[in-house]
Amino acid sequence: MELSPVKDTLRIALVGDFNPDVIAHQAIPLAIDDAAAVLDITADYDWIATPELTSPEDLVGYDAIWLVPASPYQNVDGAFIAVRYARENSIPFLGTCGGFQHALIEYARNVLGWNDAGHAETDSEGRMVIAPLACSLVEKTDTIELRANTLIAKAYGRVEIEEGYHCNYGVSSEFAHELENGDMRVTGWDEQGDIRAVELITHPFFVATLFQHERGALNGRPVPLVHALLRAARG
Repeated sequence: MELSPVKDTLRIALVGDFNPDVIAHQAIPLAIDDAAAVLDITADYDWIATPELTSPEDLVGYDAIWLVPASPYQNVDGAFIAVRYARENSIPFLGTCGGFQHALIEYARNVLGWNDAGHAETDSEGRMVIAPLACSLVEKTDTIELRANTLIAKAYGRVEIEEGYHCNYGVSSEFAHELENGDMRVTGWDEQGDIRAVELITHPFFVATLFQHERGALNGRPVPLVHALLRAARG
């Protein structure tokens, strides 16, 4: 089998509704630029607002897709298109905060057959994949335990990390049971055992976290998962 050539220029799709006041949105370009400099590659990124994303064809040609924080999205269907396109076409994918939540809903609907899978922030009917957290994680920092030998643990180089959040919603207890079997595996938990990171084990690189690891770039810290995303996209 002939190996694909290693790329020195990458195109990254940042799917979400850009807002300069959102801290994560301020951090994401810095995280990408830092990772690209370390890897000695060029990483060009396009912010794709969810109303502009109406078809999978809108994502053709991108080497990686990042479903970024700050939901509810203006067009939730655009967010789901991005997740499904990355999942079905083996495109390296990263989801953070709202991206994590919607990646799980897409998986529930299109892989597990939960056609009524919903998000408690925006849906009043159906089976809630995403439900209110018992305690708000808006501007909170917490310890996360990582499953060993996973993409996320290899990226960080350790099995315990500390990261920050900006969210009020997480995985419902009902859906958490569904993740005990199947290809979407839980790879990070908080100290209470609540789900904080997942990976799709049938995919080359599909990682989603409830925490906003990209914020480290604002403090001049490297962001391990962004480095890993670009390495996967590079080939």
